[in-house]
Amino acid sequence: MMYLGLLTIHIVSSTVLFGTGLGIAFFLWMANRSGNRAAILVVTGHVIKADLWFTTPAVIIQPVSGFALMTFSGFRMTLSPLNWLSVSLLLYGVAGLCWLPVLWLQIRMYVIVRTGDLHLPLPETYWRYARIWTMLGIPAFLSLVVVFWLMVSKPF
Repeated sequence: MMYLGLLTIHIVSSTVLFGTGLGIAFFLWMANRSGNRAAILVVTGHVIKADLWFTTPAVIIQPVSGFALMTFSGFRMTLSPLNWLSVSLLLYGVAGLCWLPVLWLQIRMYVIVRTGDLHLPLPETYWRYARIWTMLGIPAFLSLVVVFWLMVSKPF
């Protein structure tokens, strides 16, 4: 019963992590494409909240529940280079290393939008941050897609 509870928590938190990340990316990207500064202000504010309220807990819950599941199942946690677990952890680390600067960028983008006149175009700094934000999101997203696959298939 404990194992099934942990498995449920692990699956739900991985879904929250992946889904929130995808939702954040979609809505901020679409707001940016609109060029509507008022919309960008609202969306960047909500993106920060979503990352703090949903993504951050899921980022913590994932490895804790994952290692608990491994312990309960009796899986040997050897980190050989060709082990699905070690590749998952590496890719999870890649996603995390991309996500941390993304948090900073989101906050900076919000501050830029909030402190300027809503009727003026956004400065180049905002758009530079938005490009970096997008470029960091791509490897983070792809890494989590592969982690999902590895978590389900455990191919090696």
